[in-house]
Amino acid sequence: MRRLAFVLAVLVLTVLSQIGGAVLILAWLLGRAVLPRGRLRGLAILALFAVLYAAATWAVIPPLAALAGRVPLPCRAEPGHPVAAGSPLYCLLNRNYVDPRLVPLLDALAAAMDQVHPGTVTLYLDANFPFLDGMPLAPHLSHDDGRKLDLTFFYADPGGSYRPEALRSRIGYWAFEQPGPDDPQPCAEPRWLTLRWDMTLLQGLYPDRPLEPERTRAALTWLLAEGPRFGLEKILLEPHLVRRLGLSSPLLRFQGCRAARHDDHLHLQIAP
Repeated sequence: MRRLAFVLAVLVLTVLSQIGGAVLILAWLLGRAVLPRGRLRGLAILALFAVLYAAATWAVIPPLAALAGRVPLPCRAEPGHPVAAGSPLYCLLNRNYVDPRLVPLLDALAAAMDQVHPGTVTLYLDANFPFLDGMPLAPHLSHDDGRKLDLTFFYADPGGSYRPEALRSRIGYWAFEQPGPDDPQPCAEPRWLTLRWDMTLLQGLYPDRPLEPERTRAALTWLLAEGPRFGLEKILLEPHLVRRLGLSSPLLRFQGCRAARHDDHLHLQIAP
């Protein structure tokens, strides 16, 4: 059972963070080599794993990833640079790496939003892992080559006032903007073998935090107008939100009914 638990831990950490499984194996090998047998060795190995993982995440992985053609996005907003991760988990799990060409696109978008709407912070969610084209970022079907990035919508309080750096769900996903009865609903019919999860049981748990349409529309309008200069290839967004926000562009795409919903975030993709 211990061996099975160890193997499962390695697999889960690899799926979540790419490097976590390898770091756990290294911590286990070092612990077995230098620590005496006993009840506390397991705890000592876990502590060693935490130290090694933190050191790898913040000091070792970034320069190695740069050699592989990917760079980390900033985790927190700073004065003059209003970009941040929607949750610390994305940085902690090394899911904040992108092709360097995505950085100026995100920076220019955030600067434009802050100029038009001072105090606006642009938040991102899942990006990509630091290494290996072709290894997808679960549960996404893509996010496997550094060219993809998810952004959050902008949200308001129940009175309609913008809430900086606010999300509806803690991780930014699965709090869907539901279509109205007259909105296009191309996936109304149930389907098998699909990743389009409605998460119906979760929807009532999220706070009353409506979409802030002015900033969300402004961000999309800027991306559609200026994004191609930075190599923007497409944006995935649900048809009912495209219509609600009054947008039209060949860059706006529907991902289909077998992929995850895109009315809880924006999916950006730059060209190869």
